[in-house]
Amino acid sequence: MRIIAGTARSLPLKTIEGMDTRPTTDRIKETLFNMLQGEVPGSYFLDLFAGSGQIGLEAVSRGAKFAVFVENNKKAAACIEDNIRFTKFGDRTKLITSDVLTALRSMEGKYQFDVIFMDPPYNCLYEKAVLEYLKNSTLIHEDTLLVVESSLETSFDYLDEMGYNLVKHKCYKTNAHVFIRKA
Repeated sequence: MRIIAGTARSLPLKTIEGMDTRPTTDRIKETLFNMLQGEVPGSYFLDLFAGSGQIGLEAVSRGAKFAVFVENNKKAAACIEDNIRFTKFGDRTKLITSDVLTALRSMEGKYQFDVIFMDPPYNCLYEKAVLEYLKNSTLIHEDTLLVVESSLETSFDYLDEMGYNLVKHKCYKTNAHVFIRKA
């Protein structure tokens, strides 16, 4: 696993051993950032369920102004800290070791994000709870792009009633990226 492009291009990143996280493959990450290329430069980027932090670090490498990582798993959070230190992005990043909803509440009034990426455990509906919280939050604005990495089986049929629009749904062999904005 590595940073693909930008100022930290080719730097290797750590990940934790075991099945607690599912690192996004370089190929899928490259496809994702090709779709995000107009959104990331100069943005405030939020990486929820951050795992190793590779998505947020890739965003900073590609010109995001600032990235916040939220990870509840202590081993994964330590891995993110190591990766932040190794990439020398400490002045452009913040790590919050907490469950996602507590972290979101703690950031109200402090940040407003242009891009929010989340890769929650699959088929647990955590993304639905996050979207429900964000719909009335000051953390997003009318143009914030929300990206959910999900299983292929995950349904987003509730988006309209929550006040969101499905912008794009990109399927891969084993998972999908769902791009969402406020309606």
